Amino acid sequence: MDSSDHLLDLIESRPDIYGLLRASFEFDVERKGCGVGLRLASGAPLEPIAGDFTGGAYFLCPEEGGRRAVVFASSEGEGGLIADDLADALEIIVGLQWRDCLSFSGAGDPEVMLASAQQLEGYLTRDNPEVAEERARVAAALSLRVLPAPDLVTRLHKAAARTDYVVATDDGDVYGPLFGEYPEPRHGGWR
Repeated sequence: MDSSDHLLDLIESRPDIYGLLRASFEFDVERKGCGVGLRLASGAPLEPIAGDFTGGAYFLCPEEGGRRAVVFASSEGEGGLIADDLADALEIIVGLQWRDCLSFSGAGDPEVMLASAQQLEGYLTRDNPEVAEERARVAAALSLRVLPAPDLVTRLHKAAARTDYVVATDDGDVYGPLFGEYPEPRHGGWR
């Protein structure tokens, strides 16, 4: 059993952790049906492991160097690498509002991503004052690290910028990158 399988088994065996991952961090292991018919552009298969509330899907890639990278594919046609293994991916998923951080990245500028992450964290803590405690509970249960936003943004940027994990459909249509072009929401900016 590799470390990804161990983490997934641990999540499924802990209803409290599964519930937090699903409700607070949009990582739902029961939504494995999202993203059917996707693979890497190289032809390598993808193993669905979870989905989010919007129809996006998380996948494990084939093992390489003892690790299984994690890619995400949105229902809007963006996809790519988010981490080199599931533990790293979960640290990002739990530690950041990572999808919005990428969406408001100014086409992949790490400084814009960090500014977005800080703005998004303010909104999240206002809407969910218990998020720090929830992060700590998930991290402790899954032996993950709780890292500061700058470290997570750096790791996420490095992963999403890689071009060797392009998501494609079985028909050969290629997904766009995870980076969005805008530095902040278009209508009203960060408020």
